[in-house]
Amino acid sequence: MSTTRSRQFRQHLAERVLVADGAMGTMLYAKGVFINRCYDELNLSAPHLVKEIHEEYIRAGAEILETNTFGANRVRLGHFGFADKLKEINHAGVRLAREAAGEAAFVAGSVGPLGIRIEPLGPTSFAEARALFREQIEALLEAGVDLLILETFYDLNELREAIFAAREAAGDEVVVIAQVTIDDDGHLPDGTDTATFTRRLDEWPADVVGCNCSAGPKVTFETIEKMQRYTQKPLSAMPNAGHPATVEGRKIYLCSPEYMAQYARRFLWAGVRIIGGCCGTTPEHIKAVRSEVRSLRPLHRRLEVTVEEPSVKAQALPKVPMAAKSQLGAKLAAGKFVAFVEILPPRGVDASKEIAGARLCAAHGIDCINVPDGPRASARMSAQVTCQLIQQQAGIEAVLHFCCRDRNILGIQSELLGAYAAGIRNLICITGDPPRMGSYPAATAVFDVDAIGLVNIVNNLNHGLDLGGNPMGSQTALLIGVGANPGAVNLEEEIRRFEWKVQAGAEYAVTQPVFDLRLLEEFLKRIEHVRIPVIAGIWPLTSYRNAEFMVNELRVPVPEEYMRRMRLADSAEKARQEGVAIAREMVQRVRPLVQGVQLSAPFGRYQMAIEVAEAIGPR
Repeated sequence: MSTTRSRQFRQHLAERVLVADGAMGTMLYAKGVFINRCYDELNLSAPHLVKEIHEEYIRAGAEILETNTFGANRVRLGHFGFADKLKEINHAGVRLAREAAGEAAFVAGSVGPLGIRIEPLGPTSFAEARALFREQIEALLEAGVDLLILETFYDLNELREAIFAAREAAGDEVVVIAQVTIDDDGHLPDGTDTATFTRRLDEWPADVVGCNCSAGPKVTFETIEKMQRYTQKPLSAMPNAGHPATVEGRKIYLCSPEYMAQYARRFLWAGVRIIGGCCGTTPEHIKAVRSEVRSLRPLHRRLEVTVEEPSVKAQALPKVPMAAKSQLGAKLAAGKFVAFVEILPPRGVDASKEIAGARLCAAHGIDCINVPDGPRASARMSAQVTCQLIQQQAGIEAVLHFCCRDRNILGIQSELLGAYAAGIRNLICITGDPPRMGSYPAATAVFDVDAIGLVNIVNNLNHGLDLGGNPMGSQTALLIGVGANPGAVNLEEEIRRFEWKVQAGAEYAVTQPVFDLRLLEEFLKRIEHVRIPVIAGIWPLTSYRNAEFMVNELRVPVPEEYMRRMRLADSAEKARQEGVAIAREMVQRVRPLVQGVQLSAPFGRYQMAIEVAEAIGPR
């Protein structure tokens, strides 16, 4: 890395407006590269294409060339099988940009998001994210970039780790540009408003802050105007060429070079120091932008922008106590032993059998009906609607499984708010079974977040905040349950995830079916430091084949003694009776250890669950 070039860039940035290049992906696609290719790897397999695009931007007047390394981190490259070529791809990206730039332009190392969720919405920790960013940034610095551009970030936590990774790797000499991507309201995709994200960016050690991608010039300009109120740092603007339209099956950006140039003039007079383009922008757009910059050369000033400050800052609302959330919450808070029975949603629209089963459970003192959400990746009636029908028609409280498989983070928030408004008060937050386990293995899974991220979202809603931490004006009071697996193959990982769930706001846990008491005892011992009420899963076996299925397909350990007893049952009825007997024994053995049991009703045989529940005794 040339410190001389870095100093030169700082000097230019202080004296005048700089023009950056436009889209790389758009240009590669236009040259016939399929959208499913790893564009970063083209630095190795098709360097002539990448260099040719850089040269086109140089001829258009770009003074900053971004390396073709937006997704060249270990995670994104790993999706294509190129993780082991990380350094090679980043080095090649810098070399190609440098060869095209010569002395005419500065080379900026492009760094994008990791492509995974980090805490609190995902399993990747802040430290792990920072290490991943630093690995790529160090490769870019080794290859000799003049500055770094962290772009298209939608998660402030992730951008923070990228900024600090850049500073740790590059020191104070190299300019770091940090850019977020916004929606049509000037908010981050999670709802974080302009004032909030700009204040955060102003606190962190980035030299230049701004917006790129997603929105067109108009929204970017309006957002930049607001950002000026909350930071004195130089601003950058690299908008898309508007919103794409579908023309004959292809996504086409319709903003003309003249329109981009018109907004370049507005950016100039607003005091923006770096102007470029993102998706849909071409050398023609950049040529028009450069022409405006050359002709205007405004003085160093900013437009006066007045932003109304709220007279009273809205804050998170106090969380509703566990005992006040639901009948289940009150029982757990009081230390009472509780019993759930699991009832699956119907496959069709007739829930009469399930409602009758819930009534039977209520008549026998069961506390709650636990309703899975698309178990084994199956298509059934909505779990939420099933819970509503059970509560309304069977007179017993329901517990809603809520999984991440089928919903993005917007749908998750909407459905949770709707469930609360419809009277649902108890949740079990789960990641969900992947579609390949079910009848439709080709179905698309979402998994925007996992169970840990889901707990964080629910906890936010319970404080009256949306995903971005913005006040909603009201709050939910959802009792937050999570899953746990005492028999996990990797118990260390299971404990670590359980700790994160509790830290995120989990208030009780329900385990996978337990047959081996030693595994449960070991698990409970390992979570003593983060102990919350634990409900043990109890599954009455129906046959020896069912026991084999538990062991070999569901990976639930079943002691050999129980396997032997099920194997010796020589009729269906005797197998059923033996399964109930084993489950009753497990209920009695776990009762001193946990705060309740969740009883399965295999194949809709609710009477089996009732017979097992009788072993609980007085409560």
